[in-house]
Amino acid sequence: MDISDIRYDCVHFKGQIPCTPNKKEGKTCPDCDRYVRASKRILIIKLGAIGDVIRTTPLVTRFRKLYPGCHITWITDHPEILPRDVINEIWKFDFRSVIRMKHSSFDISVNLDKEPEACGLHSETLSGEKFGFTVMNGHISPCTPAAEHKLLTGFFDSVSRKNPKSYPEEIFEICHLEYKKEPYLIEKPAELSKKWKSVIRSRAGNRKVIGINTGCGSRWPTRLWPEEYYRELIGLLQAKELFPVLMGGPEEDGKNLRLSGETGAWYPGVYGLKEFISILGNTDLVFSLVTMTMHLAIALEKPLILLNNIFNRNEFELFGRGEIIEPETGCDCYFGTECKREKHCMYDIKTTTVYNAILRHID
Repeated sequence: MDISDIRYDCVHFKGQIPCTPNKKEGKTCPDCDRYVRASKRILIIKLGAIGDVIRTTPLVTRFRKLYPGCHITWITDHPEILPRDVINEIWKFDFRSVIRMKHSSFDISVNLDKEPEACGLHSETLSGEKFGFTVMNGHISPCTPAAEHKLLTGFFDSVSRKNPKSYPEEIFEICHLEYKKEPYLIEKPAELSKKWKSVIRSRAGNRKVIGINTGCGSRWPTRLWPEEYYRELIGLLQAKELFPVLMGGPEEDGKNLRLSGETGAWYPGVYGLKEFISILGNTDLVFSLVTMTMHLAIALEKPLILLNNIFNRNEFELFGRGEIIEPETGCDCYFGTECKREKHCMYDIKTTTVYNAILRHID
């Protein structure tokens, strides 16, 4: 074999290590029957948060359909969430990936983050077509007119409130595409899923499992549902012979321990992302506020009862599985971290409203 035999344009080529066909099947250039010339080289820049990364993944499905045999690279802060079977290269956003990107070229690049570092990275990307956001004249700028509306919704709450489109619709529009309900994609840990299926079924028996995510992070406390309402809801679910499972991260640990102690609801504890996905994947329905759990539940195709107050409900794509519940009294703090009311509007979403919604969507 000579260095001139190497098929650098193959979708399987990894640059400095053996490709998958070589590693698993002993295939070598230039006569490998697994050779596929990359039809397009596509870069997606979507750094974080995890939920935003998840709801950007429908683009992968569309690109694969538009350009069979394309090579997709994704730069992100959260490589662990992305499905490696449909994305050729997943780079964690760091100095190494920036250097690597600067010495690569792409046919198409997409940046859907409006943060300065993502836009700056996109501005230096060598690409035939660019979609999304970049830097121009020292500030964020749309790559094409199709991205202008998304910028305006970010700049002005008054524009954001009137937006009639879901987030997937918006990002497809930015890429000059029409959204056709392509699904969310995530990396699913099969072995951990089997483990948690056994654990949960040993406790729940034949009862339907209701995942209850009790938190939403510390950035927007105005979207929290009162703790006493969770106690009431758990009691109603248990009386209906349903099996509630308390879920959350480190910030919700104290709350979940209290709720578990007071109601007897099962709380498995705080786990890393893969374990959390595996627990969530073994529920029959998920009740959540607007948080990462919401996006994971959608990707896992779980029926979802979603509480929302401070965001535009149109941006959420539930794929017809579940419903969104909002305060009947409205919300005075759009994208706000503080509320002027004595009791913020989430107090106006009553326990029975959530309970009845769960019953409507549980099989």
